[in-house]
Amino acid sequence: MPESRRTVLFAGGGTGGHLYPGLAIARTLVRLDPTVQPFFIGAQRGLERTVLPTTEFPHVLLDLHPLYRTKPWENWRTLRGAVTGWRALGAVVRRERPKLIVGTGGYAAGVGLAYAVVHGIPIVQQAGDSYPGLTARAFRRWTREYYLAFPEAARVIGGTPDQHVDTGAPIEPPPSPRPDRAAARTAWGFPAEGGQVLLVYGGSQGSRAINLVVADWVKRGLPDGLHLIWMTGKATYPEFSMLDGGRVRVREYLSPIQDAYAATDLAIARAGAMTTAELFAWGIPAIVVPLPTAAADHQTVNAKVLAAAGAAINLPQAELTADRLDTIVRGLLGDSAAMARLAAGAVARARPDAAETIARRILARISA
Repeated sequence: MPESRRTVLFAGGGTGGHLYPGLAIARTLVRLDPTVQPFFIGAQRGLERTVLPTTEFPHVLLDLHPLYRTKPWENWRTLRGAVTGWRALGAVVRRERPKLIVGTGGYAAGVGLAYAVVHGIPIVQQAGDSYPGLTARAFRRWTREYYLAFPEAARVIGGTPDQHVDTGAPIEPPPSPRPDRAAARTAWGFPAEGGQVLLVYGGSQGSRAINLVVADWVKRGLPDGLHLIWMTGKATYPEFSMLDGGRVRVREYLSPIQDAYAATDLAIARAGAMTTAELFAWGIPAIVVPLPTAAADHQTVNAKVLAAAGAAINLPQAELTADRLDTIVRGLLGDSAAMARLAAGAVARARPDAAETIARRILARISA
């Protein structure tokens, strides 16, 4: 590696919420300082196995496993993966000589952060949820800074106030200037003016639970003037694709999703940190349906925090029915003041420049 290059290791993954923040920070680092070389450490069984090979960044995928809390007899896999991962990390560190390790959460971060502690490599972490996971909390003593997607996470993590930086979640910010709303609606085949556009987005893989309710709702008849952009996810798209047509657009995936955001007035989405951060950056009011099986039920905590802040409506999945959804949506569409309050709450939580804020703080640390 040329002496002019400075390596920053990113350790984390398993899910998009632990991978995509790292990618956003890494790309911003390179944009601000091309002498920085991000290098990613991930797990062979995580989402990163398919995403990282398509990126511009060098990486290594290790045989890492989470703690098997409900199947403790499987934890031999976790131990074996930690041992083999430790050795592989040693080879990476000797070759790359990283200035800093950025933990982005999940089981894929644990070994990297532990290695950093033992070998005296500085650590910072990006904490993506209002209730940070075990990895984020376990390394509090050695973490120089936490970059918080939710300021409420500080009281869960503990530590000292100077460790906590309220940055918001690092996302790709909306373009400037924003796309024209009328043109975006027309591109979807909707009228340029009049009515409203609802986006249903159950995460990158979609949500069958949400899709089933939305399908029932569509079949009963949408409110007058409402147009729907509905991302089902690839796995269930064939089951719902026949509902495409008229005021409904059914897609298995949205890429680039900015084309949908530009046309949207209201969204129904999961309560993940990255999804809500993107919606808020676009100023889109949201009805959030937290994933009940998320680790430590963190999406429910996210949803309650956002509802308390007036940035979203929390609709637990157990309460999600076609009737309930219809009541909430019709109530919002008929109450411009309520929509305006939700939009204002979303904008107040927005941190579209989070990735740049974090990248500049990292650059200051490795340049000191």
